[in-house]
Amino acid sequence: MSGPLEVIGPVTGGKGADIVPPSLDRAREFARQSKAENTLRGYRADWRDFCTWCESHALSPLPAAPETVAGYIAERAGRLKVGSIQRRLNAIAEAHKATGLDSPATAGMVRNTLKGIRRTLGTAARQKAPTLTRSELVGLDIADCAFGKDGLTVMLRWSKTDQDGAGRKIGIPYGSNPETCPVRTVQAWLAEAGAGAGPLFRSINRHGQVQPGRLSGIDVARVVKKLAQRAGLDATAYAGHSLRAGHATSAQRLQGPRNGRS
Repeated sequence: MSGPLEVIGPVTGGKGADIVPPSLDRAREFARQSKAENTLRGYRADWRDFCTWCESHALSPLPAAPETVAGYIAERAGRLKVGSIQRRLNAIAEAHKATGLDSPATAGMVRNTLKGIRRTLGTAARQKAPTLTRSELVGLDIADCAFGKDGLTVMLRWSKTDQDGAGRKIGIPYGSNPETCPVRTVQAWLAEAGAGAGPLFRSINRHGQVQPGRLSGIDVARVVKKLAQRAGLDATAYAGHSLRAGHATSAQRLQGPRNGRS
């Protein structure tokens, strides 16, 4: 009976390497049932790739030294996504566990290498609710925007809550009203600005000319206050942080009914 993970490559010592329990086949069957077949199939492919790499570098895959694993994921980072690299580490860990060996994937050197890969390559997660801080807003470049049939996808490459630089994607759908649609507004701004690269949001001088420089957080706060005043709201209650989710709603509730409407 085949085990949950095909151990390919020599076992060159280490605790548990020469121990074969009488009920090994039954234990393997229980272990196999603990994970979905698709997951195990992926682990087998990943483990074979690691063993092939180790063979080409005259290194032992089992037990593998932390330096070996770190070198492997560093080299694979050139062609694999961060999620795929993490799965390779999971496969390496499972292979070591299957033979009673400590996993090298948990070593500090491997963890730090993976952290560096995440910071360099990023691993963007899609976020449904479009909430942006002013620092995130002014940090956007035109290259971070992708328009599609469903709307606009914005790539945030860094934020205060994302110190590893993993990044995240925010989807912004088309609005039902063309006059207030955020996607159409960005498209119109890009057409007016006439820029194909660089900062997305830029300042405009008193002559109505779009400047090449990026807006600052203070600029965003001024715009928010001006728009709040234009809408008949108390501008002192609004600033750049008013762009955060829930703030505008809370502020509106504090303002109470306006012009006979709530």
